Amino acid sequence: MTAFRVVIPARYASSRFPGKPLAVFGGKPMVQHVHERAAASGAASVVVATDDERIAAACRAFGADVALTRSDHTSGTERVAEVARARAWPADSLVVNLQGDSPLMPPESIRQVAELLDEHPGAAVATLCTPIVAEAQYRSPDIVKVVMDAAGRALYFSRAPIPCTAHGVCSPPRAWRHLGIYGYRAGGLLSLASAAPCELESVEKLEQLRVLWLGLEIRVAPASREHGPDVDTPEDIPVVEQFLAGMSL
Repeated sequence: MTAFRVVIPARYASSRFPGKPLAVFGGKPMVQHVHERAAASGAASVVVATDDERIAAACRAFGADVALTRSDHTSGTERVAEVARARAWPADSLVVNLQGDSPLMPPESIRQVAELLDEHPGAAVATLCTPIVAEAQYRSPDIVKVVMDAAGRALYFSRAPIPCTAHGVCSPPRAWRHLGIYGYRAGGLLSLASAAPCELESVEKLEQLRVLWLGLEIRVAPASREHGPDVDTPEDIPVVEQFLAGMSL
């Protein structure tokens, strides 16, 4: 397949977990765990994009390529786009946005999202999903849901339970959880980052809705490997450690 790059946006500020990328477990800061997953995916290059010198210093210590970015970005997409622009990556190059709080992301999934985009030249973005198996996840606003058409094109993303039950039906329907990993073509990435936020994006707090608002295609596929939890709060660290103990690259 076409070569791809991975950018890991990692910011220090977080209302629920300040300094999250530097949280240490398994003897390493979280951002190093994420970087190792990206490096094992077969990516041509891996860059950590941060606005904080503490994170940059920690990444340089384990040999990572670091890009210092602006501090006023409102999303990871904007931070990744700054790297693509500064490094003058060709418009047709494939870029995977791997969030810095995903230390359990299987390398196969990183490669899968790049392959998915490569296979669908008409798509602006590619991403992954996994089945929702518990009703609590289906109801939770912290779990982002996605609905696709028969060909695997995203129809909508929401924090609400979608597809929603109706007419008195109580049991949840088959539903899919969106996994926060994205593949872009560099040219499309720059266009998306320069577009104004849309109403749906602002209401749902989901940046991927800007893509659909602009009439662009997002390809979605079920992840080929089981995914562990991301890290949102300090309380997630012991759970991640348990998963990490049973996983291998």
